[in-house]
Amino acid sequence: MWHGHYLKYFEDGREAFGEKYGISYLDIYNNGYVTPLISINCKYLKPLNYQDKILVETSFINVEAAKLYFKYRILSENYDTVFTEGESIQVFLNKESRALQLTHPDFFMDWKKKNGIY
Repeated sequence: MWHGHYLKYFEDGREAFGEKYGISYLDIYNNGYVTPLISINCKYLKPLNYQDKILVETSFINVEAAKLYFKYRILSENYDTVFTEGESIQVFLNKESRALQLTHPDFFMDWKKKNGIY
């Protein structure tokens, strides 16, 4: 499988996480922000084949900075093989001015509290 697909799977994982936990890209946008990627890393452990059935495990990592930090694992359907591990970091920009948000936006702090993230 072409290596670029792995990053698309990470994006799919972020989107699914956001929909499931109430912090989708649309939720963020409606609160006045966009969240561009500033870093993404992928460690290829074992090649995927197109017929492989996979799961993308996406974990939010709490950090003090005003950033979205996710870790990923691409696993076989039965969890017995890890194909890829990775991480990504996104920052908050004001959607109008594109100014970098240096502190946690209020809606993000509310989301973290609602989900027991401190």
